[in-house]
Amino acid sequence: MASGDSRSIRIGHSPDPDDAFMFHAMTTGRFDTTPYLYEHALLDIETLNQKALDCEFEVSAVSIHALPDVLGNYVLMNCGASMGEGYGPRIVTLGEKTLDEVRNGTIAIPGTKTSAHLALRIMIGDLDTVVVPFDEIMNEVKAGNVDAGLIIHEGQLTWKDEGLFLVADLGEMWAQRTGGLPLPLGGNVVRRDLGTEACDIITEHVRLSIAHAINDPKEGLAFAIEWGRGIDEATNEEFVQMYVNNRTIDYGPEGREAVRRFLKEGQQIGMIRADLDVDALEFIGSGE
Repeated sequence: MASGDSRSIRIGHSPDPDDAFMFHAMTTGRFDTTPYLYEHALLDIETLNQKALDCEFEVSAVSIHALPDVLGNYVLMNCGASMGEGYGPRIVTLGEKTLDEVRNGTIAIPGTKTSAHLALRIMIGDLDTVVVPFDEIMNEVKAGNVDAGLIIHEGQLTWKDEGLFLVADLGEMWAQRTGGLPLPLGGNVVRRDLGTEACDIITEHVRLSIAHAINDPKEGLAFAIEWGRGIDEATNEEFVQMYVNNRTIDYGPEGREAVRRFLKEGQQIGMIRADLDVDALEFIGSGE
């Protein structure tokens, strides 16, 4: 296929192993993606949330927390979910502390529109928060600049190596709160102005890319570790398997229920706009 016969589609995603693994096959020509060519655009999740408000990328990873803000221009795919199956963002401290002590101190968060922040507020309530880039949070905790940190990405596995104490796992708290539902953190959206047919094709390409990676993981894992900020191969594989699995190929009824429950609980505490009809939320490719 000549380059003039295809259209370039930019995929904005986080510079972390699970997203890199997910999109590797479709951005490196591992299967036929006619009539599109896909390219990576790597940015932290808070920046991606902002870029989605500006409609910058045709496809983007976004926080589920930020999803309601972009639904006028994007539609949520039924594939590409990052969900914690009884695990998720973690609250860590320097030295042992209780949740009550964390509530009364300052906690570093990776962004106000991150799902980690919404989960924190749903589970813990009002706190004194300060926004810190996700890859600097553990250093801020160790330096004593904040009383606690809310860690995401591979930090969920490496906090112990940093000499930190685990206060709570928000994914575990969410599962206990909801009777076992996964914690919805990130999703993929595609821009509505591409048209219904294009959105369907692009969503299918994302689904195929995820399935390709899961079925033949070696090359994808080798690519993913480049974005792991110094983690070893075992940690890279463990983290990827945490967030790229069968739920990533298809949310399934339970995954879609989890997203709706998460947004409704966000509405109840005033962090999700009240006029959003959560029950009418569309998951493109789900057949609903």
